[in-house]
Amino acid sequence: MAESRRVEIKASAQVRAVMEQHFRELDEAAKTGNRKIAWCSSVGPAELAISMGFLVYFYENHGAMLGSTRTATDYIPVTNAVGYSPDICSYLTSDIGAYLRGETPLMRAYGIERVPKPDVLLYNTNQCREVYDWMSWYSRELKVPLYGVNTPRTQRQSREDVVESVAAQIEEMVPGLEEVAGRRFDIDEFREVVATSRECSQLWEECLDTAEAMPSPMTFFDDCIHMGPAVVMRGRKEANDYYKILLAELKERVEQGVAAVEGERHRLYWEGMPIWGKLRMMSELFARLNSCILVSTYCNSWVFSALDPKDPFKSMARAYSSIFIGQDDNWKEDYIAEKVERFNVDGILYHDSKTCPNNTNSRYGMPDRLSERLGVPYLIIYGDLNDLRCFSEEQTITNVEAFIEQLEE
Repeated sequence: MAESRRVEIKASAQVRAVMEQHFRELDEAAKTGNRKIAWCSSVGPAELAISMGFLVYFYENHGAMLGSTRTATDYIPVTNAVGYSPDICSYLTSDIGAYLRGETPLMRAYGIERVPKPDVLLYNTNQCREVYDWMSWYSRELKVPLYGVNTPRTQRQSREDVVESVAAQIEEMVPGLEEVAGRRFDIDEFREVVATSRECSQLWEECLDTAEAMPSPMTFFDDCIHMGPAVVMRGRKEANDYYKILLAELKERVEQGVAAVEGERHRLYWEGMPIWGKLRMMSELFARLNSCILVSTYCNSWVFSALDPKDPFKSMARAYSSIFIGQDDNWKEDYIAEKVERFNVDGILYHDSKTCPNNTNSRYGMPDRLSERLGVPYLIIYGDLNDLRCFSEEQTITNVEAFIEQLEE
C-alpha cells in the first residue's frame, strides 16, 4: 500500500511558540521570584489561581512530555525504588522519578534545567485519586502547602449536591491562596478569568467539531498536540488568540477539501489515553491504512461548556464535576454513541492503558455493549500512557491491520 501524504497544519509553528512562552514564563518566575507559582492538576482550579496572580504549572502536562519524549521508562524504576508501585499512574511515577534524578524534557526542548519550584500545590480528584497522592509526595518533599478538591465520581448526571460541595471546596481554598499570594481575592478578576476560559473552551470545541467534515481536516494525533494551550493556558488571552488562528485554518481546510489523511476511507473513534511515546508511529500506521482517527474522548476533555462568569464558583464546580471520566458507564456510552453517529464513525479503538484504569473503559463490557447498540466494530489496543514496556508495536500493527481489513470487508 502506498504511503499516505499528510498536509502539515500551518498553525503547528504557532502552537509550539505558545507552549514555549508558557514554560519560559514559568522558568523566569522561578528564577527571579517575580510571580508566585501554583502547580495544578489538568482539570483543577486553575482559573482561581490565575485570578489571584499565580502562574500555573500543570504537572500532568509534564508527565505527558516525559511520555512523548520516550524517557518515562528511565524514571519509573526510580520512583518504584522509593516505594511507589509499578502498577500506579505512570505520569506520577515518571514525573517523581525525573525529579529525583534532577532531569526534565524541558532541558532538551527549551534549555530549561528544572521544573519551576511551586509556592502552592493544587489538585482535583475528578479524574483520579492519584493526583492527591502525587502532590502529597511533593508537599512533603518541598514543604509546600497543598489544597485540593475531592470530587465524587461515577455519577449518572451532575447532581446539585455534588456541585454545591465542589463549589464550597473551591471557595474554601481562597484564604490559603490569599496567604500564599500575599494579596486579596477579587471576584471581578475571577469572573474575567472564567469568561476567558469559557471562550477558550468554546473555540477548542469548534476546532474539534471541524472533524465532522468528510474528509476530516485534523486527526486525533494532531489534536493531542494542538490541545496544549487549552490545557496549560486556558483562562489566558494567549490561548484564545491561538485557537482563533487554528480554527480559521481548519475551516479553510474544510472548504478546500484538504484531508488530514489523504484518501480517507475509514473514520475512527479513539477512547482512552494517548500512547504518548508512540503518537508518530500510530499516526503513520493509520495514515498508511487510509484511516483517520478523527474524534476522541480525551481531546474533548478540555471542553467546559458549563463555565459561567456570572456564577464563577458554582459553574466551575459544575464544569469540572461533569467531565467524562467522572461519570458512570451509562452516561459514557451515551456520550460515545452521540459522537459515533455525529462524526460518521466506522469503528472504535479502545486503549487499555495498563497504569490508568480510571481512563480505561474496555474492562467492564462497554465495547461489546456499544458494538451491539451501534453496529460498529471495535478493537482494543493494549499499552500505557507512558510506560512503553506495556506496549508491543509488532502486535499492535498486526491487530490494527486486521481490524482495518475487517472494515474493508
